[in-house]
Amino acid sequence: MKPSCKRVFETRRRMPKDMSEYRKEIDRIDDEIIRLLNERSKSVIEIGRLKKEKDAAANLHTAGREAEIIQRLTKLNTGPFPSEAIRSVYREIMSASLSLEAPQKVAYLGPRATFTHMACMQKFGSSVQYVPVQSIKEVFNEVERGRANFGVVPIENTTEGVVNHTLDMFIDSNLLIYGEILQEVSHHLLSKSGLMEEVKKIQSHPHALAQCRNWLETNLPHVPTVEVASTARAAEMCVDDPASAAIASELAGQLYGLKVIKARIEDNLNNFTRFLVLSQKPSEQTGKDKTSLMLSVKDKVGALYDLLRPFASYGISMTKIESRPSQRKAWEYIFFVDVEGHISDDRVNKAIEEVKARCLFMKILGSYPAHG
Repeated sequence: MKPSCKRVFETRRRMPKDMSEYRKEIDRIDDEIIRLLNERSKSVIEIGRLKKEKDAAANLHTAGREAEIIQRLTKLNTGPFPSEAIRSVYREIMSASLSLEAPQKVAYLGPRATFTHMACMQKFGSSVQYVPVQSIKEVFNEVERGRANFGVVPIENTTEGVVNHTLDMFIDSNLLIYGEILQEVSHHLLSKSGLMEEVKKIQSHPHALAQCRNWLETNLPHVPTVEVASTARAAEMCVDDPASAAIASELAGQLYGLKVIKARIEDNLNNFTRFLVLSQKPSEQTGKDKTSLMLSVKDKVGALYDLLRPFASYGISMTKIESRPSQRKAWEYIFFVDVEGHISDDRVNKAIEEVKARCLFMKILGSYPAHG
């Protein structure tokens, strides 16, 4: 090859692709992704068939397997595609795949665009059928009666504390805790116009108003606040009332066509709500689990200390304890306890058996994958 021809050849080889070539490459990759997604779906359908053959009433959603997939793929990822985006993409892939096995229904404390709805979508994606209901009790009822495969209820908030009604529902319910969801709660001030000077009234759920109290007192001290059933309902009411503003989620603003007056007005920026996933079926062991218990103890000095001592003896960390009046006898309390580990773990099982022998009453609410 002549030196001049060689230089031309090397120059062309070094020349970057133009935009059309990159787009053709993206199209080729997208075509392959579609082919592989359909291949994956065929395997998912077969897994669903095998599950049903083994147990017709089995949960098709397997939290442990989903966590395993996400963990493996994020560990495998070398970039530049962000690992957090892999979580979101595969959440939707797994949600769509689950709908191919069988339609899934999830009951939650509605209406749409509440933080409970957002927690549901974080856990189950957008391909399941969501059933909004008006109370925590109705969520339990939908799952107990088999009208929903799962239910999602709030259990505690980093600012407002525990949701007592959810704890009380476990006293008489046979449902199990199947999983937990940690949802960031970010409150926005929304209105039709998006102008703060036009706001004559602010409405929201009592918890949202409480979580933004300092900001409201500092920035809109003379504007009255009104409590309504939910943050999403507050946003909906603003559609026909330009003088009203709502404290609600960004999703609620998008759903009802509202503008953001001020974003993130919560007093505590580290504001999270923990939700529980309810099911009639237990969750499989994953290796990173929690077990929740409900128990009562004899009314005597040192009873609670004596009751919980086996957890320390077996080296089991207790992550939470809450007390509630039993509602059956004055000054008698029921304790709700979360410990690390799964009931199938030998040391967890032994510790629970020792605790059971020391208390008046014990109910295992479920072992389930710990968030994150």
